[in-house]
Amino acid sequence: MKIRSVSMFKYTFRAPGSQVEGPVRFAVGQTVLGKVIVGRSQSGICAIFLGEEAQALRRQLAAAFPGIELLADQAALAHELHQVAAFIDKDTAEGVINLDIGGTAFEQKVWQALCGIPVGKTRSYSEVARDLGVPEAVRAVAGACAANVLAIAIPCHRVVRSDGSISGYRWGVDRKRALLADEAAGTVGALL
Repeated sequence: MKIRSVSMFKYTFRAPGSQVEGPVRFAVGQTVLGKVIVGRSQSGICAIFLGEEAQALRRQLAAAFPGIELLADQAALAHELHQVAAFIDKDTAEGVINLDIGGTAFEQKVWQALCGIPVGKTRSYSEVARDLGVPEAVRAVAGACAANVLAIAIPCHRVVRSDGSISGYRWGVDRKRALLADEAAGTVGALL
């Protein structure tokens, strides 16, 4: 992959704690990282999950948006699915990918900080907390990373332990390791 350009994304943050405007329409596709599910609200893409099985991804989507109607809509989301898959696979996207981002005020601050981590670089949870002016909030930073529902678009995979070792990743440590190696090498290709 080449350097990921943040200009491929339009980051729209909802008011902290506010619900996504449903229904959430979704489509499932294939990437070099496995299956991907893309969820779209009325305002933009609100979820990008990675995994091996479409049904498991559907369950994750339902858990992320409890009480919100979910509608499978492969045809209507074909363009967004193609944009996301192209970004994951080739670091290219046709046009801007509009993101609809929820979360708490603190999570949003963390996610904005993560978007500033350059491709091929990492930061520790403590460095992120320190950069946010709350050095005691290391666990809260880790919690915000775990709460991220926009895989790769919000690059929580670039956050590691203080000793540089790779720790948990919502979509699997092997994917995190592959993403970091791929970004450090600046290559495109099969990651797993």
